[in-house]
Amino acid sequence: MKKWIQLLPIVLLIIGCKSATTPPSEPVEKDPTFAYKQQMENLEKGIYFRGNGNEPDWNLKISEKSIDFTSLIPGFETLSGNHVEPIRAMDANVKMYRVPTVAGMMIIQIMQQECTNTMSGDKSSYSVRIEIVKDNKSTFLSGCGNYITDPRLHDIWVLEKINGENVSVANFTKELPNLEINSTTNTFMGFAGCNRIGGSVFFERGLLRFINITSTEMACGANNKENEFLKTLQSTTTYKVENLRLTLINQSGNELVFKKVD
Repeated sequence: MKKWIQLLPIVLLIIGCKSATTPPSEPVEKDPTFAYKQQMENLEKGIYFRGNGNEPDWNLKISEKSIDFTSLIPGFETLSGNHVEPIRAMDANVKMYRVPTVAGMMIIQIMQQECTNTMSGDKSSYSVRIEIVKDNKSTFLSGCGNYITDPRLHDIWVLEKINGENVSVANFTKELPNLEINSTTNTFMGFAGCNRIGGSVFFERGLLRFINITSTEMACGANNKENEFLKTLQSTTTYKVENLRLTLINQSGNELVFKKVD
């Protein structure tokens, strides 16, 4: 009995330590980010252009089905109309949408020129001007916007065919040409068959171009098809994504076919 009395403080200490131990925390579920939610909305609703402004705040979404405007302006909190095709300027990348809505006519002008958000400092590739006509009075707004680059392009692609002909490593140096496209930053990098390349992606409602291409300057063998690859890449205007393949097409009908590897 005396022995058990002597051990009692030790037992109590052990029990106290166990009870003080913090139970393992359950994994915390993180809410989807704003960018992720926006990307999912783009996919679900087919949104191909977004614009926004401040002072006052407003947002514009253009999809294949509708054109939707929201703002903090009294009387213009929500304006929505069916999608219409834009009127295009002949000598510049300027498009104008005339959108009838219940609250009035929206005239939206989208111009390709660098635009800076006056609040955040974020830069966009397009400036947006909106005129809302109601009761013979016009309200004018300005802001910035961007076309939504197809997220299916965001991957690593390895060349399979040039103009219908299969290619092999023997046609190039060390490895097959490949592209890693980032649809979030509209940039790409890769290998052209002899030299490393990089540059920007221009995307506008299905129009795809690879621009501002830079390259290393390694000397290439006579049988290397890098020049043919680069010529077709630089003249690309449209594309297809299907069956884990990316097909780049130029106006002459020449094609580069890539296989998804990531």
